[in-house]
Amino acid sequence: MSHITLHISGMTCASCVRRVEQALLAAPGVDSAEVNLAAETARIQLRDPQQLPAVSEAVKRAGYPVATRHRQLAIANMTCASCVRRVETALQKVPGVLDVQVNLASEQALVTMTEGTAQEQLLQVLEQAGYTGQWLDQQTGSDHERQAGKLQRERRHLIIAALLSTPLALGMFPELFGRPDLMLPPLVQLVLASIVQFGFGARFYRGAWHAVRNRTGNMDLLVAIGTSAGWALSTWHVFTTPAGQMPVLYYEASAVIISFILLGKYLESRAKGQTLEAIRALTALRPDTARRRSAEGDQLVPLEQIRVGDLLVVQPGERIPVDGDVREGGSHVDESMLTGESLPVSRQPGDPVSGGSMNQDGLLVIETTAVGHDTLLSQIVRLVESAQASKAPIQRLVDRVSSVFVPVVLVIAFLTFAIGSLLVGSEQALLNAIAVLVIACPCALGLATPTAIMVGTGVAARRGILIRDAEALEQAHKVDTVIFDKTGTLTLGKPTLQAFEALNGSDHDQTLAWAVAIQTHAEHPLAGALRTYANDRDIQAEPAADFRVQAGRGASGVVDGRKAWLGNDLLMVEQGIDMAAWQTEAEQHEAQGRTLSWLAIEDAGQPQLVALMAFADTIKPEAAQTIRQLDRLGIESWLISGDSQAAAGAVGRELGISRVEAQVLPEDKARHVQTLRSQDRVVAMIGDGINDAPALSAADVGMAMATGTDVAMHSAGITLMRGDPLLVPAALDISRHTWRKIRQNLFWAFVYNSLGIPLAAVGLLNPMLAGAMMAASSVSVVANALLLKRWKPEAQ
Repeated sequence: MSHITLHISGMTCASCVRRVEQALLAAPGVDSAEVNLAAETARIQLRDPQQLPAVSEAVKRAGYPVATRHRQLAIANMTCASCVRRVETALQKVPGVLDVQVNLASEQALVTMTEGTAQEQLLQVLEQAGYTGQWLDQQTGSDHERQAGKLQRERRHLIIAALLSTPLALGMFPELFGRPDLMLPPLVQLVLASIVQFGFGARFYRGAWHAVRNRTGNMDLLVAIGTSAGWALSTWHVFTTPAGQMPVLYYEASAVIISFILLGKYLESRAKGQTLEAIRALTALRPDTARRRSAEGDQLVPLEQIRVGDLLVVQPGERIPVDGDVREGGSHVDESMLTGESLPVSRQPGDPVSGGSMNQDGLLVIETTAVGHDTLLSQIVRLVESAQASKAPIQRLVDRVSSVFVPVVLVIAFLTFAIGSLLVGSEQALLNAIAVLVIACPCALGLATPTAIMVGTGVAARRGILIRDAEALEQAHKVDTVIFDKTGTLTLGKPTLQAFEALNGSDHDQTLAWAVAIQTHAEHPLAGALRTYANDRDIQAEPAADFRVQAGRGASGVVDGRKAWLGNDLLMVEQGIDMAAWQTEAEQHEAQGRTLSWLAIEDAGQPQLVALMAFADTIKPEAAQTIRQLDRLGIESWLISGDSQAAAGAVGRELGISRVEAQVLPEDKARHVQTLRSQDRVVAMIGDGINDAPALSAADVGMAMATGTDVAMHSAGITLMRGDPLLVPAALDISRHTWRKIRQNLFWAFVYNSLGIPLAAVGLLNPMLAGAMMAASSVSVVANALLLKRWKPEAQ
């Protein structure tokens, strides 16, 4: 029984309290609930802490989300997939923990918990399970320094263990050298083997003890039992063999097995370090100091002292330290590490710049708009870290298999010894059982998925593709249908007003002023094009009163004391306006792919058309190539737009998109997505991440195109860091390559154990060879994942 306090948002009155209480009491495992409106908390009595996610979901469905937070733990001493399972199980038992995702490759855990969770208790529970943990945001020193220190320590242990094991191994081949006297005296072998066994093998005993104490199994347990059996049998022979006879010893097997495993761990750590290169490369973009301009002049100060609003001077060849807006100067800025854009972009006064980008050829004075964790670079780093720490759905299955794998191996090893003792003798049977224990270590299984995900998300980030989590990556490889929004996705999103025609005898400039009045505060791209057209003709107007946006239709307001409407055909039809008299003109514009808007104003109580506007947007140069690449990947492209059928159809024909849906409202886009999904299609939705948010959420994979620093990272599973549609097939392609590596790794990991265990059981693998193969399997899995670093988009 646990008492847990939940922080709940959205409660405003006593009826909210009743609804929250009803939702809590109806949730599984909740015995009592006390809701405090003033504190916005609910204290519940829960029978099983692991039912908390279901409780949180029940309250969320009632319309009152539980406040949560995410933190990452660095965890030491994990060795295999069984360790992953044990760490997750231990942490999930802590009251307040909603979800735990442990990544063996990065040796980190992503913990989702309710606000107010006792976080020190998480570290205590972790220590009781046999692992040490530290919150990433409290670690001292860089990740690169910690990795280098760990590698140096593992290399030192490996060298000493190998030097001590070599004389024992040479004793296996006396006939090869024609020198039987090369065999070391038994007591010398005992001393050398014992140092390796209990000195450099102590890590396995510690891990085995914690596994036994928690009634589970792991790689350490298998290695400890196997090598201890060989050492114990040899020691028994040393002290029981009659004087004058050379005892039969197996010290070399135990010592060499430990040395091979240490070699595998060292090579594995080196390879895993390369999987973190993307994070290190992004973090290295942030300079330590900035040149701040003040009344006393320009001063170089630590980056931590910079505040929003400070003016910073960035000289040519320096990295921009923070996010800001250019106030003085002009230059070309290299943003390739942030957006994947290979060509430098021009930045002039008023343009935004991002921290971490390189100022190339001009002096810039920027005003700081974001520092620390709020910068674009920090958001990208957090997103990549989160993706690399997350767990793909298939990995959860692997973890469940691994949790029962070790007990099954122990049973197989026991049967190998018991049956083998009757057939080939107890000593040979024991060696076969040792080989079974050693070769069955599930290291490769635990590394197969996370290493591929870490490399895949890292190489994607360097190309301007930010993948939020492993689930989005896994879903993306199955996509067979891509839905594009038109404006800003396949087109530049900067339409121009091609024609403004006054109707019904209205004055051109007067009607243009009315239109500008309605669109003064509108944010739609068409509104901006209208304002630009009016400014060029020196037409000014006061903002309309009672301005209202009609989603997917247009806008309305009051101008010169009369109600006015400006929008598409649908808005006009809703107002009961007959547009038949201008149908021919409208069709001529639409045939050219132009988007039409109409202006109507109230006259004698009835709305009357007074203007027709024709807008045109430019198709992005890469759009046609994008559709061709998707076709080659076997993916069908759809265009769903709020524009007229003629305008959307014209874009579709030019790009080769046959499936076009026009005049679709934002809320209806999500319904189209759901319809396609109901047809067993796997759908990716491509939009700007704001207006298309419902459709992005409804799709199997949502891809939000980021513009500058306005990144819609929370709208979709994948964020494309620049407005290049070629990133869409690139994102789907890297997901397919990553998924292919995951399948290859899992296949070889399972095949390795499936073939290795029976071969060892029948005596076809000696213990030392089994140790070498076990070490090689882990290294090969990581090395195979690292091949993803060679991936490049087809466009390059």
